Amino acid sequence: MKKLPKLGCACEKQDLIESEYRTSNVGIDFTGGRNAEVSIIQCKLCQRIWLKYFVEKESFTKSGRWYKGIIAKKEVAGMKPENAVEYLENLEWYIYGGADLESEEKFGQGKIDL
Repeated sequence: MKKLPKLGCACEKQDLIESEYRTSNVGIDFTGGRNAEVSIIQCKLCQRIWLKYFVEKESFTKSGRWYKGIIAKKEVAGMKPENAVEYLENLEWYIYGGADLESEEKFGQGKIDL
């Protein structure tokens, strides 16, 4: 698995400061009742573009989990919320984490555990 180049960039982490990135909302993935937020994030420092998928079970505390992977600029316009999971699962790698997973950022590939 190819790993993210060690740039030490803020975009490699979950907790970004709003001034460090631009974001645009893709929409909500309602597949299977997930109600997951799908967005595109572009880092102002390194210019990488990420597809971010955030899901949480509203009735449970610390149930949030997120996944993000690099998305090509040409793919951004055609991205639909319901296609985000498949897109991430087909990348060579993605980063994931969240309170539900009790972890900081980790590399993953293949099937996403929702």
